[in-house]
Amino acid sequence: MAVRPYWKGYLKLSLVTCPITLTPATTEGEKVKFHTLNRNTKDRIYTEYVDSVTGKTVDKTDQAKGYQRGDEDYVILEEEDLEAVQLESTKTIDIGEFVPADSVEWTYFDSPYFVIPDAEISEVAYSVIRQAMANKGVVGLARLVIRGRERAVMLQPWDEGIVLWTLRFGDEVRDEEEYWEQVDERPIDKKMLSMVGKLIQDRTTKWSETMVEDPVHERLLEIIKSKKAHKPAKQIKAEDDDTEDAKSNNIIDLMAALKKSLAGKPGSSPRKKQGG
Repeated sequence: MAVRPYWKGYLKLSLVTCPITLTPATTEGEKVKFHTLNRNTKDRIYTEYVDSVTGKTVDKTDQAKGYQRGDEDYVILEEEDLEAVQLESTKTIDIGEFVPADSVEWTYFDSPYFVIPDAEISEVAYSVIRQAMANKGVVGLARLVIRGRERAVMLQPWDEGIVLWTLRFGDEVRDEEEYWEQVDERPIDKKMLSMVGKLIQDRTTKWSETMVEDPVHERLLEIIKSKKAHKPAKQIKAEDDDTEDAKSNNIIDLMAALKKSLAGKPGSSPRKKQGG
């Protein structure tokens, strides 16, 4: 069932404008969620902001945003200060630049939203923009105020529609080279490379959403159901790893491990292929 739009506004490319809506492409609505309770009364506990020095509760009108510039030294920013640096229009996604679709690294991707035409008259412009980006192999870059924060966003053709990704800012993405420095650059053994390639080939199958099911969520539901029935919850054990290599836990020879894997040792069989 379609959910209510999260954001309404306009998609703009030069002089072409069309009304659109944004809807989150992901949801956690089905996840098990917990509240913090008083164990004795089962009443919910709520959070209060407390002055770290006086220990007294601070009223909402006295709460302010502050930037720390030194030890116990803060600069207070008022709402008008924050509003002054926001986009002039919070209701228009103005595509200013396009870049090759494969040039934006995945580490910049944050949250996806479905971009949906909001009126019949906007469907033509929407479809033309989407198809033109797909034909050129590019994605569009723009800025948007969402949840009270200005974000860089990327518009990506996706199937028959467009997906908008909020992007992390540059200072939020770590430089991977710093972490690859310790990777040994010695030549790769061709025989081992061939064996690992065979393992990958044997386990290559079609993507299915069942591959990312959450087993913990299902177990939590079982426990909750048992408690509703006032029955003691059965102890739920994780599936045992009965692979010979896991039990012994003493294989240090990579070549030997690869040979055993390719020989079809217990637990090394590839995932069954789905859909033929």
